[in-house]
Amino acid sequence: MFSMLRSIVYAALYGTLLVLLSEPSASQQVHNHPAPEKLGTVAFPTNCAPTVQKEFDRAVALLHSFAYSAAEASFEDVAARDPHCAMAHWGIAMTHFHQLWDPPVPPEGFNLGQQELRRAQEIGAASDREGGLIQALALVYDNAVPYQTRIVRYEAAMQKLAAAYRDDAEAQVFYALALLAAASPFDKTHAKQKRAADILEPLYRRYPQHPGIPHYLIHAYDNAELASRGVAVARAYSKIAPSAPHALHMPSHIFTRLGMWSDSIVSNRAARVAAHEQGDIGEELHAMDYLVYAYVQEGREREAAEVIQQLRQMQKLNEGDFKVAYASTAMPVRYAVERHRWTEAARIESPLGAPPHVVAIAVWARALGLARSGRPAEVRPEIDKLRELERQLRAAGNEYWAQQVRIQAMEAEAWLAQAEGRSNDAQRLLRDAADKEDAIEKLPVTPGPIIPAREQLGDLLLQQHQPDHAVKEFQNALASAPKRRGSLEGLLRAPGRGQCR
Repeated sequence: MFSMLRSIVYAALYGTLLVLLSEPSASQQVHNHPAPEKLGTVAFPTNCAPTVQKEFDRAVALLHSFAYSAAEASFEDVAARDPHCAMAHWGIAMTHFHQLWDPPVPPEGFNLGQQELRRAQEIGAASDREGGLIQALALVYDNAVPYQTRIVRYEAAMQKLAAAYRDDAEAQVFYALALLAAASPFDKTHAKQKRAADILEPLYRRYPQHPGIPHYLIHAYDNAELASRGVAVARAYSKIAPSAPHALHMPSHIFTRLGMWSDSIVSNRAARVAAHEQGDIGEELHAMDYLVYAYVQEGREREAAEVIQQLRQMQKLNEGDFKVAYASTAMPVRYAVERHRWTEAARIESPLGAPPHVVAIAVWARALGLARSGRPAEVRPEIDKLRELERQLRAAGNEYWAQQVRIQAMEAEAWLAQAEGRSNDAQRLLRDAADKEDAIEKLPVTPGPIIPAREQLGDLLLQQHQPDHAVKEFQNALASAPKRRGSLEGLLRAPGRGQCR
C-alpha cells in the first residue's frame, strides 16, 4: 500500500514539474487590463438626486470588491454633486469599515468614518431603509463598547433590515457580509458562513453579474469544509469585476484551500499588476504574499525569490498597516522556513512599528531557525518574546491572534525540546499545538499558517524515527491543506511502513 502512496505523491510532484516547465514566467505574462472599466452590475436605489445614481452604484460596486480608496473617492464625488445625499456619507463611512480584514476599522480611518456617519445623520435619511443602514453602521462606530460587541449588534441590525426588505438585493448582500464579519474563527462548524451562503447562492442565480455576491461566497467557502463548493464562483468573480485588483486575487483563496497552485499563481499575478497600476500597495503586497506561497508549493524557488527581491526594493512601506506589515513580513519567512533553510530563518529581523501579531511571525521564524540549526541556547529569549507578544494581544482583547502566537510559542518550545534531547516533551508540545491550531479557522488576510503545526509534527516524528506515526500526521495535514509541498515531501521521506487510507 505504501508503494501506491509513494506513486501518488511522485505523480503530484511530477505534475508540478510539468507546470514549472510549461508555464510562462511573470516577465513573459502580459496583463490585459480591461477597458472600459468593468466592476460588475449593482443597482442600489437611493433618494439622492437622479443625476448621481449611476456614480453611487459604481461606488457600491467598488465597495463590494474592497476597492476602498476608489470607492471613497466615488462616494465623495456623489456627496459633492448632491449635498443632501445622506447615503453618500454612509458610503464613505463604509469604506473605513473593513469588515473582513484586521483591524476591521483602522485607527487612522475611525475618526474619518465616524465624522462621515454623523454627517449622514445630520442630513437625515430620506427613507426608512436608508435610515436603517445608517443606524446599523452607527453601531460599528460606537467606540464606547468593545469591537466584538459592536459587530454583533451590527449583524443583528442588518438581520432586521434584511427581514424588512426581503426583495432588496443590497440589504440581503450586506447582511450576508455582516454574518461573515461576525463569524467566530473558533466555530469550526462554520454556522454563520453557511447561513451567509444560504442567502447568497439564490441571489447569485438572480444577479450573476453582481460583484459582492461571488466575492462574499468565496469568503463563506474559504475553509476546508466548504472550499470545493467555491471553484466555479471563484472563476466567475475575476471575470465579473476584473477592474478591481481584489476581484482578481480573491479566487486564489479557494485555489489555495484546494492546492490549485497554478491557478493561484495566475490569479495573483494579474491581481498584483492591477494593484500596482492603481497604486494599491496593500493589495499588491497581499497578492505577492499569496504568490510566494504558491511558488514555494510548486518548487518554483527562483520565482519566489524574485518576488521577495522585488519586495526589498519597495520603499517606505507602512508597517503600521496590518495588511502591509503581514505580507511584507510573511514573505521572507515563508521562503526560508518552507525550504528548511534554518540558518536563513535565524537571521530574520522583526519589522519596526508592526502590530504584535506580525512581529511574532519574525520572532517565531528566528526561534525555529535557531533551534533547528544547532543553536538551542539562543532560543529561550525568542520564546520569551513570543510570550510577551501573546500577553500584549490578550491585554488588547485580541483573542484570535493571542491564540495564534501562543501556538507559535508552543512550536518553538517543541523544537527547543527536540534540540535538547527531550523528545517526549517535544512531541507533546507539538501535538498540543496542532490540536489547538486545528480548532481555529484562519482569517481572510492569510493563506494559512506559515507551516501547519500538524505538518511540523510529522517532521518531528520522522526525526524521532516514528515513520508510521509521521505518515498519519502528514496525511491529516494534507486533509486540511491539500497538496502542500512539505507534507508531500514528508511522505516521500518516510520509510515504507506507513499505511494508505
